[in-house]
Amino acid sequence: MKPSIPEITLHDGMTLPVIGLGTYNLNGNEGANAIVNAIDIGYRLIDTAYNYENEGTVGEAIRRTSIPRHALKITSKLPGRYHSYNKAVTTIQESLYRANLDYYDLYLIHWPNPKQDQYVEAWQALIDAQKWGFIRSIGVCNFLPEHLERLETETGVMPSINQIELHPFFNQEAQRSWHQERQVVTESWSPLARASEILDNVVLQHIAQHHQKTIAQIILRWHYQLGDISIPKSASPKRQLENISIFDFSLDEAEMKKISDLSHSDGRLKNQDPATYEEF
Repeated sequence: MKPSIPEITLHDGMTLPVIGLGTYNLNGNEGANAIVNAIDIGYRLIDTAYNYENEGTVGEAIRRTSIPRHALKITSKLPGRYHSYNKAVTTIQESLYRANLDYYDLYLIHWPNPKQDQYVEAWQALIDAQKWGFIRSIGVCNFLPEHLERLETETGVMPSINQIELHPFFNQEAQRSWHQERQVVTESWSPLARASEILDNVVLQHIAQHHQKTIAQIILRWHYQLGDISIPKSASPKRQLENISIFDFSLDEAEMKKISDLSHSDGRLKNQDPATYEEF
């Protein structure tokens, strides 16, 4: 029996599963096969990006699976070098052509690139692309509260979702709270952090042993109980299934706190601070 994945409703009415499949480095035929397997076992949210250079792979997986397009939620992202309005509109179209799709369910600005300072232009392009039917829901990645406030002030539209780095070593408590107050859904990238380090964590090992679950399952359950969407990446059929098999147990408040307390201020994996980081 396939696991049933609960859904979250965004402020614009779009619904998304609470767990999706990250596809970074899933390319070519092997990548398409991995994505098809994920869809076939129950994944419905698939996350890609222009800069992953695998929108075509995702599109091929959609063509190969027996699951109808309308049952899937496909995300892609606008790269930093195409933030100017006209380039952003063209890039959104190119994203659709690469995947051979008529629309994306969710399209995000990948990084704010504050030094470049064109993210409001890019946001206006997403707003218009939504009106034209290219995108169903629009959001951002890695935006700080000041970036989000500026989008709303200058365009009147608040993103439906903000995909940010979030894992037990960097729990983003303040940012999550800000999102919640303004009905912006938090989506976690790299939800399992560096697997090699996190799998050795004694706190997580003890909680996993108690529930007879894997450490990855414990972490993904933590994300779910925080109210976030997570998009773990795996090409392994076994791990793909494990990652969505987290709805038959729960963590108590003490366990949730122990996991959240693993966070530290310099917990970013690659020191990519949205206040200064510039994506090409």
